[in-house]
Amino acid sequence: MPDPQYIMVGEGHRIATYSWGDDALPTVVAVHGFASSTQDNWVATGWVRDLQAAGYRVLALDQRGHGASDKPHQASDYTLRQLAGDVEAVLDTYLVDEARYVGYSLGARVGWEVLQDIAPRIPRAVLGGVPDGIPLARLDLDQVRALADDGTPVTDPVTQNYVRLVERVPGNDLRALLAIASGLRASKQVDPDPAHAPQQPVLFATGALDAIIEGSRALAAACTQGRFLEIPDRHHFNAPGSRVFRQAAIEFLAED
Repeated sequence: MPDPQYIMVGEGHRIATYSWGDDALPTVVAVHGFASSTQDNWVATGWVRDLQAAGYRVLALDQRGHGASDKPHQASDYTLRQLAGDVEAVLDTYLVDEARYVGYSLGARVGWEVLQDIAPRIPRAVLGGVPDGIPLARLDLDQVRALADDGTPVTDPVTQNYVRLVERVPGNDLRALLAIASGLRASKQVDPDPAHAPQQPVLFATGALDAIIEGSRALAAACTQGRFLEIPDRHHFNAPGSRVFRQAAIEFLAED
């Protein structure tokens, strides 16, 4: 991992960014999922290595509330619009006029917005594990809050999976991640709208064992240039490490 380079976004928060490769090469911007980080989602799984080998410069960020970025505890700091705006701010700061986009889970949901907000700058994208509803809607916020407040054990199985993910990644802040989930849910405006789908070529990829697979497949069908990959033998939390996913994504990004 290179040392993070920080940029400031509109609300005065620092966003940690990372760059690999010559900036004259075609750029891929990579945006990780909830409770993950650039290192966890893209470096440890081999994505950065393989993207560089394929001839790309890789630009990544730790989303606000994650990794080395600032971790505010206010739900109001985590709207989908703010998360998408952070990606645009990173591209602007690095003077990147055009980039392919790779996002997973929350990063893919953010990507659905980025693809439309700055469409001329994102000619092609890979959206992995993208939910067709509110991100983190299956998370039991009351149980997470009780865990953060007084250590009450979580009993909901889906929420337990997310908590394990939080605990697995060093430096995660449970209260910041609770604020992210609360902020996205409170906005009530974050369902991806199939009637306003991205027009660029987009590869949607979701694990065969992921509960959201049919919703992801429906989003792919709503895109005029959408394509769907079912990642064999993977669920939501281990799909980023799939070699099948990586190889298919890199081949897709290279298409004209």
